[in-house]
Amino acid sequence: MKPQTLFALLMSLQAAHAEWKPVEGKIMTPWAKELTPQNAWDEYPRPQLQRDNWTNLNGLWNYAITPKDAAKPSDWAGEILVPFAPESALSGVGKLLEPDQSLWYQRTITASKSEGKRTILHFEAVDYDTTVWLNGQEIGQHTGAHTPFSFDITAALKDGENELVVRVHDATSGYQLVGKQHLKPEGIWYTRVSGIWQSVWMEEVNARAIDDLDFTHDVANGTITVAANLSGPAVDGEKLRVSVSIKGQPAGSAEGSGSATIRLAEPKLWSPAEPNLYDVTVELLDAAGAVIDSAKSYTALRELGKAKDANGNWRFTLNGEPIFHWGPLDQGWWPDGLLTPPSDEAMLSDIEYLKAAGFNMIRKHIKVEPRRYYYHCDRLGMMMWQDQVSQGYGPQSEPKGSNPNWTRLAPDPKDGTWSDEGHAQYLLEYKRMVDHLKDYPCIVVWSPFNEAWGQHRTLEVGKMAVDYDKTRPINIASGGNFWPVGDIADEHAYPDPAFPVGDPRFDDYVKVVGEFGGHGWPVKDHMWDPTKGNWGYGGLPKTLDEWKQRYSKSIDVLRGLKRQGISAGVYTQTTDVEGEVNGLLTYDRVEKIPASWLKPLHDKLLATPDAPSYTTILATSEETALDWKMTTEAPGEGWEKADFDDHAWKTAKAPFSGGGVPNAKFNTPWTTPDIWLRRDFEFDGTVQGNLVLRMFHDEDATVFLNGTEIAQLTGYVGTYTIVDLDERAKTALKSGTNVIAIHVKQTRGGQHIDAGLLDEVQATKP
Repeated sequence: MKPQTLFALLMSLQAAHAEWKPVEGKIMTPWAKELTPQNAWDEYPRPQLQRDNWTNLNGLWNYAITPKDAAKPSDWAGEILVPFAPESALSGVGKLLEPDQSLWYQRTITASKSEGKRTILHFEAVDYDTTVWLNGQEIGQHTGAHTPFSFDITAALKDGENELVVRVHDATSGYQLVGKQHLKPEGIWYTRVSGIWQSVWMEEVNARAIDDLDFTHDVANGTITVAANLSGPAVDGEKLRVSVSIKGQPAGSAEGSGSATIRLAEPKLWSPAEPNLYDVTVELLDAAGAVIDSAKSYTALRELGKAKDANGNWRFTLNGEPIFHWGPLDQGWWPDGLLTPPSDEAMLSDIEYLKAAGFNMIRKHIKVEPRRYYYHCDRLGMMMWQDQVSQGYGPQSEPKGSNPNWTRLAPDPKDGTWSDEGHAQYLLEYKRMVDHLKDYPCIVVWSPFNEAWGQHRTLEVGKMAVDYDKTRPINIASGGNFWPVGDIADEHAYPDPAFPVGDPRFDDYVKVVGEFGGHGWPVKDHMWDPTKGNWGYGGLPKTLDEWKQRYSKSIDVLRGLKRQGISAGVYTQTTDVEGEVNGLLTYDRVEKIPASWLKPLHDKLLATPDAPSYTTILATSEETALDWKMTTEAPGEGWEKADFDDHAWKTAKAPFSGGGVPNAKFNTPWTTPDIWLRRDFEFDGTVQGNLVLRMFHDEDATVFLNGTEIAQLTGYVGTYTIVDLDERAKTALKSGTNVIAIHVKQTRGGQHIDAGLLDEVQATKP
């Protein structure tokens, strides 16, 4: 929806835009070339409460940067393209705002006021402390950076020319929720963003008007309840009339006082496979039935939950059916706009690529996107995990003690220490985020904390989050520190996924791998700064084929974890960001990896069974230490064959390890670069399903069964996982005595090995 001319409010046009151009010296996305001051974010910004009569205030404003406590400047430094932050190239400014400075904005509005109407000024997001004046009169203040706020400017507005002034102070420090912004960007921390970074707009509404809509859904009964939040003097006998349609066909209507419940004709549920959306028209009527106000919206009928699978593991459900959440970590940063996408089309392109690649979920990482992002996810069928924006960067953060040591899923976690004032602001901003986004069907998980950054009063925050939205699971701390609250236990592991699936502390939680991967691949001419240490997890591969091998291995490891109770995986990440070159796309949105190559791998992951049953053929040493033959000196030719004479080898109990490997208990020290292992075992029977390895290896391992190579595994895994074997393994296994032989090669870091064989039988639906 493009801006419509207000019946009673005419905006002055900027006279000249010829001087605006992006700041040079950084890579740009393709959409930067299409951006002008006239078309900067000109889509309707509020999809779930739409009116025709609105005015876009994005475009060129005057700006100045002054000492923090200085008065309004008399001279302006130049023009800035709103809604892009001054640090970004697309703002046309390219300057950093320091903590001891203030950023000022100014523009004029020409208005003709209407009797009985009110004018509302909307800011979608401004970072951080904001004060707004109209015609020299202060009309409001706001503290926060990530959610919308608005002011009724009717009293200060006058006929003719009006001056709008905005002042912003942004320290990017203290208890402020900053996400990935840093005053000294490096590693996983990025350029600061200050001031207006989402759309500014205005609408004229009636004296009594609809401010917001809240939706409640009952899948079992096929009903949608719509409640309206109203502003302005109440009207005697007022009521709501709500009409619902789907794909242009009427689906139901109802009237009510304050709210209305519609029973849908032939209810259609929302899912990633079928993202059915209902269009909603809400009218506010007076006692005589005349329309006082109206707005358009949309919603969806869907229900989130959790249920145990056949093996007793908790699984996410959608509309009563189990669903594996599979998506990328998505930072939402851009080389030309920083936190602000260059356009709606650019933002949409990321989601479309991920959908085509076979992801069904996105983890939005410590950022709140423009509302239209969630609208696109709703209509395309992309589930969303929404992080709360974080404070701090680890234990070294100021204020000292605000960030505890990161202990992941370890017992006895610690909290940071926060002031009451800082904590109150955190809670306020969390609730603002939930209030702002709760009616978007795509959002399926809330995550209050990430990796102990600013993690504090966790049990209190978790209980608040659970109570504040009882319709969605709560992931209290993605990657830990884990506290027993909420619905989810979340591990981060790089480069391959891992989770301590056997730890009973997590039996009552949905178990997920909230980050893994991060396989890097730099693309020449598409890096933020090619002179810096561009990096990915596990070191950079030498070829793209090697990258594909690493990625495929990570997906195979996740498939193994899925069978053991893991209910979600999050791959790092959608795009490169500044010094990180571990994206599926470059920072300027060039495809490194075609979606068509990714999708078959992802389809196989999603098709992997959740709850197979296992019969042990050869046990690992997880519960009882078993004897293996071992040597650390290169054996003779044929060492892997069943008839090889290994009587001179040492007998020792598995697992074998150099120590220092997380989640790895061991019985026999192994510190040399290589180890060769053999074990006899008896098998008298038939494999009923699939023959698979259960294995914990660090690093490269080659596995033989009766002299036949059945697996060649590169790198390392952080826990026991399931490895698929092909028909060679099944053929090699025989009735009677068998020999498994393993060679493990260690190059750096920790080292560990244990292995077993299982008969995997897929669960069948009743």
